[in-house]
Amino acid sequence: MGMIKEFKEFIVKGNMVDLAVGLVIGGAFGACVKTLVEKVIMPPMGYLMGGIDFNARKWEIAPALAKGEEHPVYGNIVEKDIEAVAIGYGEFAGTIINLIIVGLAIFIVVKLINSMKRKAEEAPKEEAPPADIALLTEIRDALKAR
Repeated sequence: MGMIKEFKEFIVKGNMVDLAVGLVIGGAFGACVKTLVEKVIMPPMGYLMGGIDFNARKWEIAPALAKGEEHPVYGNIVEKDIEAVAIGYGEFAGTIINLIIVGLAIFIVVKLINSMKRKAEEAPKEEAPPADIALLTEIRDALKAR
C-alpha cells in the first residue's frame, strides 16, 4: 500500500504536470520547426542549388528492380518489385538543420527565462524594519486597539 501512496504523490506533484505540459508544447513546437525547415528554409536552398528538391537528394547504392527482372548480383529472377537501396543524405541534412533550429530556439528561451529570473532576484525587496521599530509599532497598534 505504501508504494501506491508514493506513486500517487509522485503523479500529483507539480513537477509531473510541468513535464506533461512541456512535452505537449515541445511536440507542437517540433511540428512548427519541422514545417519551417521543410517549407521555408529548404525550398530556397534547393533553388540556390539549381532548383532541386534537397530532401529528395540521395545516393543510390542499388537500383530498383521490377518483378521478372534478373537480379544483378544473385542472377535469379525477381519475384516481386524491389525498391532501390539508397542513402538519403538530403533528408538527413534537413533533419540536422531542424535540430540546429530547435537547439537555437531552446537556447534563446532558456536565456530569456534566466534573465527574467535574475531581474526578479535583483528587484528591490522591502526590508523588514529594525526590531526596535517593529516593537514600537506593535505597542502603538495595541494602544490604538484599546
